[in-house]
Amino acid sequence: MSSAAADILDRADGIIGIRPLQPTIGAEIDGVDLSRPLSPGQRDAIRAALLRYKVVFFRDQPLTNEQHAAFAAAFGPLYTHPSTTADSRIAPIHKIAAADAARYEKRIHRDVRPGDAYHSDTSWRLVPTWGAVLRAVTLPDVGGDTIWVDAHLAYEGLSDDIKARLEGLHVTHDFREALVGAGHDYPIVAHPVVRTHRETGQKILWVNYTQRPQILGVELAESRELLEEIVRQYKRPEYQVRFSWRPNSVAFWDNRAAVHYAVRNYGDFPRVLERILIADEPLYANL
Repeated sequence: MSSAAADILDRADGIIGIRPLQPTIGAEIDGVDLSRPLSPGQRDAIRAALLRYKVVFFRDQPLTNEQHAAFAAAFGPLYTHPSTTADSRIAPIHKIAAADAARYEKRIHRDVRPGDAYHSDTSWRLVPTWGAVLRAVTLPDVGGDTIWVDAHLAYEGLSDDIKARLEGLHVTHDFREALVGAGHDYPIVAHPVVRTHRETGQKILWVNYTQRPQILGVELAESRELLEEIVRQYKRPEYQVRFSWRPNSVAFWDNRAAVHYAVRNYGDFPRVLERILIADEPLYANL
């Protein structure tokens, strides 16, 4: 992270409370009421914590749609996902419902093995959204955790040989299957397999396993081999933080620095989370 962000984080005591959950990924933040406008100091401290820990969590934050959107908008312009429903236009909230997820997974199951669906949000865009704020709405009594992976540690854990082989390669992100019948069409895009985070300078291992990834410029067999190695990195517990949702919990993550995985172990319970995405622009180029 930049020296400015590090300085802000060092001064965060007395502004917000930060409790790391893992050494490099995941921290719980308290001492702030997300239903109220953030002060500049609170906003900058949360942003600095996000750059350090990739994903931050808030407990006991009952929010309306408008308050959810206002919190996200403090960090950049909001992005309306193509599957956002018409009744939530007051705020671009994307409802992530278990039933919808099940239908999507059924379409992509032929391409994604159980347990491999690590992904980043809107990676199918030429300029993906940089941040996401997700809040719990309807939860099962147990189960339904979400896992986030430090994609920088995942890269650092690769052998030097694999790092050299991945250098300069691009991987496809194909969202077309998700939007069948939705009236939208997006072309396949390709992003570098190894991206450099604009603000921290860290190298990030960035593959979306829910969108038919194929590494370009190599034989299909080599593409499959490299993708197998990457997903093995994502699955290593020492690179992960696992969050157990409770009513009124909120997660805010840096989509450029982490990939995540939704644990679907709650049967047919109608679990619902609501997400707001933050568009990428250099609002914090000096942070």
